[in-house]
Amino acid sequence: MVQDPRTTNRYLIYPLGSEPCLTHDARGATAMTVHDPAEPFAGLDALARLERLLDLEDIGENLFRGHTPPTDQIRVFGGQVAGQALVAVSRTVEQTRHVHSLHAYFLRPGDPKAPILYKVDPIRDGRSFTTRRVIAQQHGEAVFALSASFHTGEDGLAHQVGQLEAPQPEEVPDLATRAAEAPSDVRDRYARLAEDFPFELRFVDGLPSVESRGASPSARQRVWIRAPRAMPDDRVLHVCSLAYASDMFLIGSTLAPHHVDLRQIAATSLDHAMWFHAPFRIDEWLLYDQEGSWTGDGRGLARGHIYDRSGVLVATVMQEGLLRRRAGGGV
Repeated sequence: MVQDPRTTNRYLIYPLGSEPCLTHDARGATAMTVHDPAEPFAGLDALARLERLLDLEDIGENLFRGHTPPTDQIRVFGGQVAGQALVAVSRTVEQTRHVHSLHAYFLRPGDPKAPILYKVDPIRDGRSFTTRRVIAQQHGEAVFALSASFHTGEDGLAHQVGQLEAPQPEEVPDLATRAAEAPSDVRDRYARLAEDFPFELRFVDGLPSVESRGASPSARQRVWIRAPRAMPDDRVLHVCSLAYASDMFLIGSTLAPHHVDLRQIAATSLDHAMWFHAPFRIDEWLLYDQEGSWTGDGRGLARGHIYDRSGVLVATVMQEGLLRRRAGGGV
């Protein structure tokens, strides 16, 4: 790993190799050459793939390009687009200012076989706050939009409502153990997640929408997360990695009380908001305490509180998602 001399907040983690070309048609519209997604990620484990996908290419003024690791999924994981978009806006902000909030909309499914272009609009640079907006595009269409605000930080009043309510991570079974004990129809899914997801996961309340179903199921689910090894001392990298992780499982908390077969539900993130309250490291244990607040009209609303293991509230998340029964209720 080498540090990019242009900024202390950017790391060149792996050589880029051959990359897709950016072309312009007669109308000036940007076109993307579909790339081989395996090439930049070949031979990397899950955490290294995360670091690589967050290392965006700077290809022009306020213009960045990101890639997706090889996957058999038909759409890009929403947390990836959120994390990459946050990297893009962070690259245009003074290093003394740190993101304190973001608000985003998922507009179209992302194509995992095509690069994603991130065009940043530097809306405002004030004395204490900086505001940025970014649009993610593929095939000439917007797939994601994010606005973020950055703050210099200052002294002031302080309190938090709520506290960490969970056993420490060492007291909770790891994901591989949970998967081995799960029903056969979901065992492979969670065993694969243990291999592919870039973070260690320890579910306090059992696997989401599996062990939580019961006579009186709760809309609450709690999971400890951390990177499996030390990551660079780059605050932007840790924040953007948490943005990536924040999209995982959250909307599922709205389904837990309903006794539904998840294969009959199409669940898709619609919008996503985060507020960052205190410094943290993603390579140290964080508790993601999630709760489904409401379901209705084909949608669900969920909130999450993220604590470090000492009980400090480091981030708050809100997300609304589409909850649509599949045609015919089929599997």
